[in-house]
Amino acid sequence: MDLIFIRDLRIDTVIGIYAWERAIHQTVRIDLEMATDIRKAAASDHIDDTLNYKAVAKSVIAFVEASRFQLVETLAEKIAAIVLSEFSVPWLKLTVHKPGAVRGSRDVGVIIERGDRG
Repeated sequence: MDLIFIRDLRIDTVIGIYAWERAIHQTVRIDLEMATDIRKAAASDHIDDTLNYKAVAKSVIAFVEASRFQLVETLAEKIAAIVLSEFSVPWLKLTVHKPGAVRGSRDVGVIIERGDRG
């Protein structure tokens, strides 16, 4: 299994359970690892033969910017579902960070794995 990854993708969105959070945009950070087989792309040296990480990022950015979830958990599940279905990824590991959510902490968030690692 090969992995294509995106690290520290920063997206502004409405996220949170408190009234003040519903009235502002906060930056979430996303790390994404996606299983794929890069051998065909390596042989052809053509973007159509690989998982296009720019296309994945654009899809995730558009979705997250438009979202209005209360929980980071919900946001993570929805992102995972999009990547798994839109890009035919068999397995992914996704981290959604919500910096500053807990006083005294640099970062909080969730890490999920979905699909079959193969």
